[in-house]
Amino acid sequence: MKIGIVCYPTFGGSGVVATELGMALAKKGHQVHFITYKQPVRLDFITNDIHFHEVFVEEYPLFQFQPYELALSSKMVEVVEMYNLEILHVHYAIPHAYAAYMAKQMLKEKGIDVKVVTTLHGTDITLVGSHPNYKTAVEFSINNSDVVTTVSESLKNDTLSRFNIRKDIKVINNFIDFEKYPEIKDKECQRSNIAFENERIISHISNLRPVKRAADVIDIFYKIQKKIPSKLLLVGEGPDRELIEFKVKELGILDKVLFLGNSNEVNKLLCYSDLFLLPSETESFGLAALEAMAAKTPVISTNSGGLPEVNIQGVTGFLSDVGDTDDMAKNGIYILENSERLQEFKINAFKQAERFSMKNILPDYKKVYVDLIG
Repeated sequence: MKIGIVCYPTFGGSGVVATELGMALAKKGHQVHFITYKQPVRLDFITNDIHFHEVFVEEYPLFQFQPYELALSSKMVEVVEMYNLEILHVHYAIPHAYAAYMAKQMLKEKGIDVKVVTTLHGTDITLVGSHPNYKTAVEFSINNSDVVTTVSESLKNDTLSRFNIRKDIKVINNFIDFEKYPEIKDKECQRSNIAFENERIISHISNLRPVKRAADVIDIFYKIQKKIPSKLLLVGEGPDRELIEFKVKELGILDKVLFLGNSNEVNKLLCYSDLFLLPSETESFGLAALEAMAAKTPVISTNSGGLPEVNIQGVTGFLSDVGDTDDMAKNGIYILENSERLQEFKINAFKQAERFSMKNILPDYKKVYVDLIG
């Protein structure tokens, strides 16, 4: 099959999933074309079956904001025509689904019928997409996609409750590539590089936007480290970075927190971790939690969105109400204070993550494509 993948090329979950999906399809012999404004951060190799097409937006003084959607639609048309693509798989509704609809209409006039698959990932529905300025366009482009998928049952329900959707929505969960984990745990993970022998290592990975509630991460860690000697690894960059740096300094724990910035090798960082914190306001699925669990790390998270579909209460970690940092800290201490208990949670987390392995999820996407093009 010849598939175009449109995504945000950033460290966010939708871009990561789209890139991992494209690379997995290419390994199976399908031709994959990434179409976006820069090379995706997780796209770590180019082969005969993987191509990258950069979307250029010409600057013009008349426009206060450059018309990326128009440039993207035009690039989709160009790539579909040049490489005879059969499917455009767009990740994140805004603006990709709308741009794909425009490209489909332009191609139709040329006698080309390309199929459009739209995968909804979360804030494109729950936050941005529901805004009155975008809702009509998002609803229209979802209804005019050939197939619509979401990454969790929770997000499917949110989509159906917020929009007037006439399409069937298929749930295809996010997935993990287990080939990137086991060998790192055994060969490259030297905990002494980060912590003393008696210390636990706690981690958080996000884009540090307000919805991730990174300040809660600091609160939870502060309460845990008062009971259990610990270090905190913070991976990611974003608008709340300065806020939490100030908070860390104010609490006097600067020597216990490592700010590691963005990384596309989170598997190598998670191998150090004993506990993962994800106190988000909402998560459509919780890919970061799944990545942690694949690295045998139990998760302390909120119970919002799709997180209960991933993190099993009392088995792989614990779930708490949004903002209840006391409960999250208490649960974290419970896991960390006993080594045998911690090991049991680690094993459970890994077993749960195996349910979402790439080998289990990839056939679902392939079936969508095959059903579309016959």
